[in-house]
Amino acid sequence: MDASLFHGNLVTSSRIIYTPSVFAKTNLIHLQEIGKLKAQKPHVSKRENLSSYLFFMVLSGSGTLEYRDSTFQLGKGDCVFLDCRKAYSHRSSEDLWSLKWVHFYGPNMSGIYDKYIERGGHPVFHPADLTLYEQLHSQLCEITSSASYIRDMKIYEKLTALLTLLMEESWNPQEKRRRSAGKQNLQNIKEYLDQNYREKITLDQLSEQFFINKFYLTRIFKEQFGLSVTNYLLQTRITHAKQLLRFTDLSIEKIGQECGMHDANYFSRMFKKVEGISPGEFRKLW
Repeated sequence: MDASLFHGNLVTSSRIIYTPSVFAKTNLIHLQEIGKLKAQKPHVSKRENLSSYLFFMVLSGSGTLEYRDSTFQLGKGDCVFLDCRKAYSHRSSEDLWSLKWVHFYGPNMSGIYDKYIERGGHPVFHPADLTLYEQLHSQLCEITSSASYIRDMKIYEKLTALLTLLMEESWNPQEKRRRSAGKQNLQNIKEYLDQNYREKITLDQLSEQFFINKFYLTRIFKEQFGLSVTNYLLQTRITHAKQLLRFTDLSIEKIGQECGMHDANYFSRMFKKVEGISPGEFRKLW
């Protein structure tokens, strides 16, 4: 599939408009359009209610983005990640910009974008190095133009790699270091949970043991590790429970006790909440 070339008064662009298979549309994160452009004069592009997510990077020049009641100044090296169901517009300045972009969608993209925002991701960010993004863009163009019979799976692999990069960026390490200056590092509490998950642990106990306000602990722990104390402890316990279910003959009640959940009914309920099946069903399956 060759990229279509367009030379107009506003932009010179090269793009591939892609039609994924029904399977890809139903099951995968799939490509809609990918390309690059060079503005020929200042202009505005506006869209809304578009079932798509957009990533683009500014290779040169500058412009502005309006999105969710905010205006962002964009320059060389800036990247943008948007939910196009929301209204947005972008405008090249007199310093005419060149962009590379990719539009994509998938049945689970809403949840992925929500997680990106929850983790601290911004619509606009400036990575230290654009190289990985440019490489993925080139690889996507190459795959999309190929005749591979597993093209949609290869596209899915590259789009997932892009989303992984975006999730890493969403932590905003420099900003978090600035915001966390003077804040307590909770690594010692995380290590305590890793080592003592078999014991009864409460926020009040952690607060007293580590001399930290429990409300502050709750907020900062999630900021540093992406999960609340309670959810991290539950995740740790369930992980160990799965190991015991697969590799020992211990009873389900005993496994619950070994993982800090001494009520068998509570253990079964929490296990099913996390895994979607009961401990007995998990053991039988594996």
